[in-house]
Amino acid sequence: MKNHLKELLSVSLPLIISSSIWTIQHFVDRMFISWYSVKALASVMPSSFLNLTTMSIFTGIAGIVNTFVAQYYGSKNYEKIGKIVWQGIYLGIIGGIFHLLLIPVAPYFFKFFGHQKDIINYEIIYFQILCIGAFPSIASVSLSSFFSGQGRTKIVLFVSSLQAFSHLILDYLLIFGKFIFPEMGIKGAGIATIISGFLSFFIYLFLFLNKREEIYNVKDFKFDKELFIELLKFGVPNGVYYFLDISVWTIFLLIIGKLGITPLSSTNIAFNVNTVAFMPMLGIGTGVSILIGNYIGENKKDEGERIAFIGFFITFIYMFLIALSYVLIPDFYIKFFKPKIYIENFEEVRKLTIILLRFVAFYSLFDTMNIIFISALRGAGDTKFIMNTFLSTSIFLFLIPLYVLIFFFSANVFIAWVIATFYVIINGIIFFIRFLKGSWKKIDLIKIERRIYGR
Repeated sequence: MKNHLKELLSVSLPLIISSSIWTIQHFVDRMFISWYSVKALASVMPSSFLNLTTMSIFTGIAGIVNTFVAQYYGSKNYEKIGKIVWQGIYLGIIGGIFHLLLIPVAPYFFKFFGHQKDIINYEIIYFQILCIGAFPSIASVSLSSFFSGQGRTKIVLFVSSLQAFSHLILDYLLIFGKFIFPEMGIKGAGIATIISGFLSFFIYLFLFLNKREEIYNVKDFKFDKELFIELLKFGVPNGVYYFLDISVWTIFLLIIGKLGITPLSSTNIAFNVNTVAFMPMLGIGTGVSILIGNYIGENKKDEGERIAFIGFFITFIYMFLIALSYVLIPDFYIKFFKPKIYIENFEEVRKLTIILLRFVAFYSLFDTMNIIFISALRGAGDTKFIMNTFLSTSIFLFLIPLYVLIFFFSANVFIAWVIATFYVIINGIIFFIRFLKGSWKKIDLIKIERRIYGR
């Protein structure tokens, strides 16, 4: 009998480290921006979340390449792996063009939410720069799936490390104007992001086209209409899920912005601190998704089920310890965001953030179910259920109550966070129950693919 804990950790550990590096990268990025200006910090989260929202459909579709690769690899259909990766790259080209078209309309969107004028200017600049880097970000999701879907997660760690290192160096140079570079503030942070994104894409592409990978048919770069449609069939629901998940939090931030700079800055800090816990555990979730895909390809679905519960156990223990630290030592996290130049009522921001971190601590325990069981369902191809669930809960349990209470009943920031916490808890319970019922075991992505190719 296999040691499933060892197997999961072997695949997931590089992804956990990779996610941790990504977390540190973005934490330090926000920290640099907060040193530069609290107003810049208040604007960077809404604009970056909006960029994530507009890219989420594309990255969600590209992310399902991981499921295809994992199941192809498990069933030993090696010759089809390269072809599906190329379809993901072509999707990146489409997504890149779409985001270039968003650049001229960005000012109209941010002005609609009525933030302060100087905040709006920062938001527009940062969003427009991030749009330029959409193509490499989306395409890199597909390319990284080539390696992670096979369980070769150390390569993902290697590329992520290089990207993070280059990002932080460029961040420091361009935000504050060090050495020969001019001081560019939030604009410099955006430029650093897209340069490091292109670097990551070219490294992945070089490794993907290496001669040693020819067994996976990596040189077959022709556009395959039928396979592309099949990618969309499973990927669009996954993309819609990502879109809903990110967009509701983007709208949440934008609505919080109506309550003032202090609630918005505190919410930004609380979200960034939450990322410290949340992102590393996505490595476990991705590991669960990969191994379930492999086991489905091998027709060993019960083995995949065991992997999911082991992943949940690990994640819950970790999140419990992190949540405890949010309650007991909140200043340990908050102090990193204290401005070095402009104070701008930071003590008010600090006091509010301490309270918001208690909300984060509570819902994090339930978010473990979202992390693990959504990943497990995605690995099996159960993407339509994920999409339909988020479509219902995000509208009726989150957005409508939030909008009504804030705009019609003048609710404060605490009521907004109660709604957000309830939303996370309900979703976690729903996906846990779905996994227990076992409906995902009836989905056969490989069988559908064989029909296309006559196998």
